[in-house]
Amino acid sequence: MDFIQATKQYKDNPTAENLDKLSNDLVSQMTLKEKIRMLRGRAMGITVKNFLKNGRFYNAEPYPAGGCKRLNIPPVLFTDGPRGIVLGKSTCFPVSMLRGAAFNDELEYRVGKAFAREASAGGANLFAGICINLLRNPMWGRAQETYGEDPFLLGKMGVALTRAMQERGIIACPKHYALNSIEDLRFSVNAIADERTLHEVYLPHFKKCIDAGAMSIMGAYNRVNGTYCCENEKLLTDILRNKWHFEGFALSDFFFGIYDAARSLKSGMDVEMPYTFRYSLLGYKLKKGEITESDIDLAVSRVLKSLIKILPDYKEEPESVILSEEHIALAREVAGKGMVLLKNENKTLPLKENKKIAVVGRYANKRNTGDHGSSNVFSPYAITPFEGMKNRFGEENVLLYNGCDTKKAKEVSSQCEYIVVCVGSDWLQEGEFLVNMGNVKKKPKGSGGDRVDLRIPEEDVNLIKELSKLGKKLIVNIMGGSAYVIKEWIDCADSIVMSFYSGIEGGNALADVLSGDVNPGGKLPFTIAENEKDYPSFLHIGSEEKNIDYGYYHGYTLFDKKNIKPHFAFGYGLSYTDFEVENPVCEVEGNEITVCADVVNKGDFCGDEVIQVYVSSKNTETDRPVKLLKGFKRVKVEKGGKVTAEIKVETDDIRFYNPENGEWSLDKEYEIFVGNSSDNIISAGTVTF
Repeated sequence: MDFIQATKQYKDNPTAENLDKLSNDLVSQMTLKEKIRMLRGRAMGITVKNFLKNGRFYNAEPYPAGGCKRLNIPPVLFTDGPRGIVLGKSTCFPVSMLRGAAFNDELEYRVGKAFAREASAGGANLFAGICINLLRNPMWGRAQETYGEDPFLLGKMGVALTRAMQERGIIACPKHYALNSIEDLRFSVNAIADERTLHEVYLPHFKKCIDAGAMSIMGAYNRVNGTYCCENEKLLTDILRNKWHFEGFALSDFFFGIYDAARSLKSGMDVEMPYTFRYSLLGYKLKKGEITESDIDLAVSRVLKSLIKILPDYKEEPESVILSEEHIALAREVAGKGMVLLKNENKTLPLKENKKIAVVGRYANKRNTGDHGSSNVFSPYAITPFEGMKNRFGEENVLLYNGCDTKKAKEVSSQCEYIVVCVGSDWLQEGEFLVNMGNVKKKPKGSGGDRVDLRIPEEDVNLIKELSKLGKKLIVNIMGGSAYVIKEWIDCADSIVMSFYSGIEGGNALADVLSGDVNPGGKLPFTIAENEKDYPSFLHIGSEEKNIDYGYYHGYTLFDKKNIKPHFAFGYGLSYTDFEVENPVCEVEGNEITVCADVVNKGDFCGDEVIQVYVSSKNTETDRPVKLLKGFKRVKVEKGGKVTAEIKVETDDIRFYNPENGEWSLDKEYEIFVGNSSDNIISAGTVTF
């Protein structure tokens, strides 16, 4: 029996037992050399070739691992993400944080289908762009790669992407497992978390993706409770396999994820990526007795299970799907739906037609789509804010100054009724902490890392303050990966839009929002504090301390518990219209709580509202969060209209973990709240169990 026959037999009998049998049968036919090869990344030749050919270092072609020609077993063919497919020149979508702000897992599923098609067209069969690390502190340089601070939101979005990929035969790979949210010290930091914190805060979104069928998972660089993630038996075996019944395989984070081949293999780490360093010693470790051939067989069988189960659904796509009109339009739609309107004094926005508009600031006419590390998508173009505004309002109505010189900015802005000032961050200020992974011939070395300050740069602050003195309508467009502390200058702005890193069509999407062609409906997937000290502790490069307590509370749960008023609450976002949430009710039906509420549009525009369901346990004997997000739904409501939103909350999602017995249990009574942000909610009643 070869791989082709195995896939046919599995299709005829798609049970877990048959999958075990078929994978083990294949393993039994392989030589030791073939089995060890199945556990090795083989990207060295491809990397060297692409570096010499075009100066591009990272993932220009799929990175292979494993494979056995004799038995027709295909290799794993890796591509990265998560704002698109890193291979070749693909469609750069908005970063995950903006997509999280859209609060729309159905939209994320559509994005996933586009990703899967472009991955297939590029020759990949595994997508490692499902980044669901929790945003604990906005200092984290790679915050842009994830969906926000809330485990439930991360789980919903990660599941949508997982399902979309695997339905088209691309192996889904959530990452980085686990507790990975400090970049500069990622190789040495030790995240300490107790059992309850692990299971309730930092792992449930990973479990959601595993439950949705994800057949691979990537380990993280950091340590958890003293042990590196890629050799952490508790994470990789006790929890992932024994508790969650994960069928697939684990692969290491790249280059420096594995320190000892024997420890990693025996703990449950199956494949070393992208090259073979430590796993080149597997044969030697076997001879020394540090591992057994059964350890190798088990790891190989896990890889084979993933290939047998997922690859038969692989749909070959033509290169024409890459940068197709459909995908470019979707990227623009997503960007518009995820931008968050933070302030709109005296209804400054939408902009009036036939008015002069100045677009100024360091990012006014600069491509700024995010990190230049492993998530960089090499699209052939990206629409800047100036280009987008010019496309929408006409070249004669839009003036440009691309820089931070206040005198020059004032000269341009004084001729206009509106000023759009573009501030925030770029790949030099936040992102993956590596040498440049773009074109090393044209770009400076070094990139990103963790942010050292949660304020926007001083030059940007000065620019905003000086421009506010002109008496014009001042709109601030913040580009970046997560939260900024903006209290010092917020009064200078008439309107503020958070556009994140909005992808290939970002400038056009910004113009859509500012013009009113798109009514903003994005909501903050994180909490914006008035003071950066309100966030949990963080460790920066240069710190002698490598241990950090990942406590139970962070984000809005921490603000609630400490009774700290945020500047902008989790889930907050304005619209050009006025919504009210009315008549909330709830009832228990079997394993679900059905929550209904009327969403009434009392303003002058059609628009989207995100209805959010928060659940509060009435248990006073055990420490509980004040409330937790457990449901959301984005609904479109016409001007003057009303929509009844129905949201299902799974009772399993409101259980709490008991570290004494390792079980999950329901409390006796919960109050259900409905609203449009975490600080604007009304009671829908109580449920008892």
